[in-house]
Amino acid sequence: MGGVEDHEPHSKRVKVSSEELSLSDNSFFTGPTTCSLGDSMARPLPSQGDEEMVGSKGVIKRVEFVRIITKALYSLGYEKSGKLLEEESGIPLHSSRVNLFRKQVLDGQWDASVSTLQKIGLLDENILKSASFLILEQKFFELLENDNIMDALKTLRSEIVPLGIKTKRVHELSGCLVCPAQCELLGLSSQDVINVNLRLKLLENLQNLLPPTVMIPERRLEHLVEQALNVQREACVFHNSLDSSLSLYSDHQCGRDQIPSQTVQVLQAHHDEVWFLQFSNNGRYLASSSNDRSAIIWEVNEDGTVVERHTLTGHQKPILTVAWSPDDRQILTCGMEESIRRWDVISGLCLHVYEKPGIGQISCGWLPDGKRVLSGLTDKSICMWDLDGKEVETWKGHRILKISDMAVTSDGRQIITMCMENGILLLEREEKHERLIEEEQTITSFSLSRDDKYLLVNLINQEIHLWSIVGELKLVAKYKGHKRTRFVIRSCFGGFKQAFIASGSEDSQVYIWHRTTGELLEVLPGHSGAVNCVSWNPANPHMLASASDDRTIRIWGLNRPSLKRKEAYSNGVAHHCNGSTL
Repeated sequence: MGGVEDHEPHSKRVKVSSEELSLSDNSFFTGPTTCSLGDSMARPLPSQGDEEMVGSKGVIKRVEFVRIITKALYSLGYEKSGKLLEEESGIPLHSSRVNLFRKQVLDGQWDASVSTLQKIGLLDENILKSASFLILEQKFFELLENDNIMDALKTLRSEIVPLGIKTKRVHELSGCLVCPAQCELLGLSSQDVINVNLRLKLLENLQNLLPPTVMIPERRLEHLVEQALNVQREACVFHNSLDSSLSLYSDHQCGRDQIPSQTVQVLQAHHDEVWFLQFSNNGRYLASSSNDRSAIIWEVNEDGTVVERHTLTGHQKPILTVAWSPDDRQILTCGMEESIRRWDVISGLCLHVYEKPGIGQISCGWLPDGKRVLSGLTDKSICMWDLDGKEVETWKGHRILKISDMAVTSDGRQIITMCMENGILLLEREEKHERLIEEEQTITSFSLSRDDKYLLVNLINQEIHLWSIVGELKLVAKYKGHKRTRFVIRSCFGGFKQAFIASGSEDSQVYIWHRTTGELLEVLPGHSGAVNCVSWNPANPHMLASASDDRTIRIWGLNRPSLKRKEAYSNGVAHHCNGSTL
């Protein structure tokens, strides 16, 4: 495939500057900034001293275990069962004082609930103040809703302000006195202020704030069970199915049969090497491009078979890449140092050609709104176009030495491009900041994860590197085993929650690794020429596609004895072809 230029990389790395926003709040209220609401030690429940253990490992405290089961019964609506468990075990879910506090909150007895809160006994003064703030804030809103403006003002001035916390929030509350519409800006409509659901929400917020020895968090048992299932799932390197497959009845473990490793279909409609392919965002289509100067839109049927829908012709040079619009209704094709064409997926018609006289296009992409497209040009610039071909913006700079692969984050804020032989540029559009990933080896391609958190970088030395690009740029994993000596080989994320890495290889095989562990799981033979590109269906974790110099596209599915092999050749027998060198 296409080559990589030799340029001396810049050694300088641009650091993203960050600015802290400081708010200078000048309150028109005066008064003490701190207030002691009680410093007595937390009082344990009557049975809290019972350290009897249960379970085969002897690490589960009986009292805690019974209490979270009781809490789960109440949360599930089994009131009688919860009360019966409390009675039979002799282990109350809450102390009598906590029960009184909960009732006072739900009944709107604000002063009494603040007083009871102080008597519960909390070791952390900050937690006590924060809990009091939440209660008094609800009191303030309800007084305001009842047109008790003076009492609301008194609560704000004499009870909330003296806590000396959340100054910005205090200013927002004061705005409600001047403009009632401010309440809506804070997320409260006038009809909802005294709604019992808000008091329940307040109680839940208090519950999350207070220590679990005082009030057990909501859905604690469910959370523990989910944690256990997540640990089992993450420990299973072959897990590639929906979470509905997880069961509480047995420990979870998948087999290799969850990885697409069997050729279920072979497509041959291209007349030369297939260089690139990509599934649409919704997984209903597959697009491929070739050295034969054509691109093909394939449709994925409900039964998983792939059929040709449109062959796109018009380019005068081989097509390097394709890019799906966010809504999958249109597609871009990029000719090698030529032009970019925009096509309608349903009709297969060319809607527009983007080109500049004397300047070739070598990469393309979409903005998330689907109304603008991007292209990398041979004059070392990045151009943004509207759909009609009008240039909206252009980026030029000393870092843009070469543009080949290109990606745009889902929020449209970052444009990611290759900018020199061993560097990838992350350009913040709005902040005008640049970050740079620098590798020691030449970069041949990269791909962006669907969650915009990671970049998969292919290198000339037969390694694939995984970079975290959220916050500080960090190399987090390396994958080895595939072969690459002459051609551009592309890799991809894929599978359930993109837990796997797949890559083409010059030895005519497809390689699959577990993303987290880096373990090589599968090596898939079948092609008779270099595998240039792979794409994993985002809607079907059991479907993988690979494009090869042998002019074919292979669709890979699950390896099941009952699965009939479908080798649908659209144009005769596959031929072995050599790729273009770097």
